[in-house]
Amino acid sequence: MTSPLILASGSPRRRGLLAALGIGFVVRPADIDETRFDDTPVAARVELLARSKADACVAGAAEVVLAADTLVVLGGHVLGKPIDSADARKTLGLLRGREHEVVTGVALRWGGERVQASVLTTVEMRAYSDDEVAEFVGTGAAQDKAGAYAIQDESFHPVERIEGCYCNVVGLPLGTVRRLLTTVRPDLSALRQPVQCSGCPDWA
Repeated sequence: MTSPLILASGSPRRRGLLAALGIGFVVRPADIDETRFDDTPVAARVELLARSKADACVAGAAEVVLAADTLVVLGGHVLGKPIDSADARKTLGLLRGREHEVVTGVALRWGGERVQASVLTTVEMRAYSDDEVAEFVGTGAAQDKAGAYAIQDESFHPVERIEGCYCNVVGLPLGTVRRLLTTVRPDLSALRQPVQCSGCPDWA
């Protein structure tokens, strides 16, 4: 890109995913009130939050800013990041052996232009034990994660199966990101496909 790509997120998971595309970028976390759209339907909410993050990070007309927001939804109810260990254990108990949805909004802003999209992945959790939950929560890994889990955690491995984009569950749907980036740079459609995107329906 003629201008550096700005990632409006401090998430190490999003940084790692974006780096897998082989694109250079600069991290500039957004600071917004994420409760302002709490009464908005989930798909619209994640897009509004992503757009607000992108808008908050723009410092110059030439910058290209990428932002995202992810929500975990169980039975129509949003499960946020746990406030403490007890809340993390409760959340993982609710998710155990059940299906839920992970919805991510992605927004890309450059100049006076903006494109955005939302991606939904259905996730089925395995029937992990209370002892496994206690061990995982005890590591502190449940904190700062929507739904109190990480699909990529090799020790806890909480997920039985998914339908949709794996990277979306991690926090950044790379196939959709690539598609939005080609709005600014069509040649980026030839970006390499990371191994975690192999077979992903959003990469086609």
